[in-house]
Amino acid sequence: MDKQGISEMPTTWRCGRFLFDFTKRRRPVVMGILNATPDSFSDGGKFKTPKDAITQAELMIAGGVDLIDIGGESTRPGAELVELQEELDRVLPVIEALKDCGVPLSIDTYKAETMRQALNAGVDCVNDIWALRQEGAVDAVLESKDCGIVLMHMQRDPQAMQFNPEYHDVLAQVMQFLKERAELLKAKGAQANRIAIDPGFGFGKSLEHNLTMLGHFDQFSRLGYSVLAGISRKSMLGKLTGKDTHERLAPSIAAAIMAADRGARIVRVHDVPETVDALKLWEAINT
Repeated sequence: MDKQGISEMPTTWRCGRFLFDFTKRRRPVVMGILNATPDSFSDGGKFKTPKDAITQAELMIAGGVDLIDIGGESTRPGAELVELQEELDRVLPVIEALKDCGVPLSIDTYKAETMRQALNAGVDCVNDIWALRQEGAVDAVLESKDCGIVLMHMQRDPQAMQFNPEYHDVLAQVMQFLKERAELLKAKGAQANRIAIDPGFGFGKSLEHNLTMLGHFDQFSRLGYSVLAGISRKSMLGKLTGKDTHERLAPSIAAAIMAADRGARIVRVHDVPETVDALKLWEAINT
């Protein structure tokens, strides 16, 4: 950390069996969203069978995805909770089929037992909207010596997070939360280059909060961890454009480029080939 108390951006992100080296690649890691759910906000029901999910994963790999994020429970505002066994039944067959696909896999969950079983089945990263605040979650990820860890900020919970979210200073408060969660992991022995942080666009934030975070996204890199931007198809884009969920490709790509300009190391997206192509152009003028 330098004399202003600002950490340098990390040069690598350890993600289980894989190491992303940002001294050798300029563009962010493209994390493709694979929802093995019937009710996710954008593509719920499209990939709810293992066969459909695997087919979608293969398309993402062909499109240049760097990392596949598998989720078995929707976290959209007001989403219903899913029992542990149902979540496992949705994600484990997909993980088993894809564990040797050539790109790292991530499990999108807040349940410690799902984390544990997914890691044992071959995933390389745990992506948790609760930032490992649920019982047993910290211990579950620390049982792995090298899995990637994504800590996200969320105000309240998915059932209540969009009921009038309030902050005195959204940037400062989100940064302080993420700093504390990351420091807890480091104090327990996790290497800093395993940790990525996600400010949580749309998770307990108004449109104004989201725009402030995107406009000042470079501030999150001051914490010294890889930073993830998850803005793809989100309601903030619909509010700005008036477009339905499946008509938000252009603003989703624009948001990914804006985040990359401001230091994002990972972008979590639905539209993999289009985002990869856009970032190739961005990379070409930023090398």
